[in-house]
Amino acid sequence: MDKQFALPALALGCWPLAGMTRTGVTRQAAKETVAAAIDHGITHLDTAYCYGEDGESERAIALAIKGRRDAISIASKCGIHWQVGKKQVVNGHPDRLIQEVKESLLRLQVDHLDLLYLHTPDPKIPIQESAGALRRLLDEGTIQAAGLSNGNTDDCKLFAETCPLTACQRHFNMLQQEIRSELLPYCRSKEIAMVAYWPLMKGLLTGRMKRDQVFPKTDSRHKYPMFNGDEFQKNLSFVETIQTIATQLDVSLSSLVLAWTMGQEGISTVLFGATNAEQVAANATALYCSLDDNTVSAINEAVRQRGTVLGGRKA
Repeated sequence: MDKQFALPALALGCWPLAGMTRTGVTRQAAKETVAAAIDHGITHLDTAYCYGEDGESERAIALAIKGRRDAISIASKCGIHWQVGKKQVVNGHPDRLIQEVKESLLRLQVDHLDLLYLHTPDPKIPIQESAGALRRLLDEGTIQAAGLSNGNTDDCKLFAETCPLTACQRHFNMLQQEIRSELLPYCRSKEIAMVAYWPLMKGLLTGRMKRDQVFPKTDSRHKYPMFNGDEFQKNLSFVETIQTIATQLDVSLSSLVLAWTMGQEGISTVLFGATNAEQVAANATALYCSLDDNTVSAINEAVRQRGTVLGGRKA
């Protein structure tokens, strides 16, 4: 607990390891994915109590980090759980949060978390009360730092009244930059780390999707407008433009996208998801991908021409 916790530029987002929105994710594959991340210098793992109906993500991490705990930092989240029938429930009651963290520690087989987020504000519980639970865990040494995921600027302000706020986590990528207007400037002014998820836009910005792509009902992407109809086709056209830039630089599209995201002012850490060691190895190359001013300008112009993207999930 005496080591100084710091967030790296690139980290592994461990939601896909739960296998709830991707097919064919086994416990062994999840373990190998985490191990590959550590081998490639990705030393921060981002998981959550609800990543899996029975904590599958945290359990896979436990298998992969045996004997390597000192080499990595772990962030988890509390405040969302599953009921029978894959019904997601938000519960920010302090007692519930404390209980979830205890279970997460058991699943991970560790004695503390380097970072713990409130997964999302609970509209039924004042966020100061939820933050109080994290403050208690912070004071007793169960966590080293506290964060807020999926909150807005007002949520951050209220949270910070009760508990020191180290990190904020929101989605951010080339085509979804809503946080630029208010939340990102606020976090920068308060020296709160911004941790960006969805940098590859749920796989869209990897360049692997086809024009006639059909997502099965077991894949949650079929519920998002960005993956349907004319919106999907416009997004694929944007991807083709960015792919041309990546090809000119002789780098993978994923590396280009991740490197651009890491280079954005105010973005502290970028989370990428993976379900196998090969994806990890490909994405880790972003750590060594340097973009000059002309390249960044070309990307930004393509983003400007694409315009506003429809991103909200359908019911």
